[in-house]
Amino acid sequence: MEALRGAGHDIVPIGIDREGKWLAGPDAHQLLSEAKPINGQEPTSALAKLAEDAAGPIDVVFPVLHGPYGEDGTLQGFLEMAGLPYAGCGVLASSLAMDKVMSKRVFREQGLNIPDYVWFPFAEWPAGMADVERVCGYPCFVKPANLGSSVGVSKAHDAAELERAVELAARYDAKIVVERAVPEAREIECAVLGNDSPEASVPGEIVPSREFYDYAAKYLDGTSELHIPAQLLPQQAEHIRRWAIKAFQAVDCSGLARADFLLSRTTGELYLNELNTMPGFTAISMYPKLWEATGLSLERLLDRLLQLALERHRQRAALSTALNQ
Repeated sequence: MEALRGAGHDIVPIGIDREGKWLAGPDAHQLLSEAKPINGQEPTSALAKLAEDAAGPIDVVFPVLHGPYGEDGTLQGFLEMAGLPYAGCGVLASSLAMDKVMSKRVFREQGLNIPDYVWFPFAEWPAGMADVERVCGYPCFVKPANLGSSVGVSKAHDAAELERAVELAARYDAKIVVERAVPEAREIECAVLGNDSPEASVPGEIVPSREFYDYAAKYLDGTSELHIPAQLLPQQAEHIRRWAIKAFQAVDCSGLARADFLLSRTTGELYLNELNTMPGFTAISMYPKLWEATGLSLERLLDRLLQLALERHRQRAALSTALNQ
């Protein structure tokens, strides 16, 4: 918000609490910052009041929400129905990228290398353990199919840890994904920006403070290291940027996304891990840092994202939604 104001935009925060109530205006930011519930309204009422109270109509919405109901296409569908331009990916790309099973299928169909994996409904567990051990082996990573920020993700080194990891993941989703661990993996990220002609940033590397880049390593202990640009051979960096754009286009992204890769120190093989359609914009977030290292300041980056949002909205508005009579 500070960067947008610095770029000359008028900002109205909209807070959403855990009960799904919306509140527009400066009180929302303060209450959410204090982790307090808000005495808000239903989404449609909140947007109507915002349009009424604001100095003019809402020009564009900038959703900085992660995980279910914010990054999975549901909010995007609501904004489409409301006829509001918004930054970031549309309904299809958001929902596809959020679902690790569906996105892996698309990536593999497009020829992108991904780690071996299996998935199963939790209701069928533990019948799937034999498939996990056959396809993935140990160590392996266990994840809820639909979530973000590494919530519910565990690394299992044996059958007992696998059992606990599956039970943890099932707290967040009824669909479970298990992936083979990439040997001695480096965690490489690349930012993508654009609509019809996307561009990729320089790649960066995360050196986690823990065994892998879990929620605590991302947000709590603050000791993970970011290397921007990553120490890569020129051909490796170009390979990563090319794959980042290919993954972006594979799920029909627009605006922005961050492609996360795993590069094996043992074999030199590159794997696409996942695509994040609403990457973080905090002071420690990789997406803006990657573009800054590529030559695009935060203010210019945000301006570009707003322009892309309006461009896509104009394109969609020009399409016919009914047969010509």
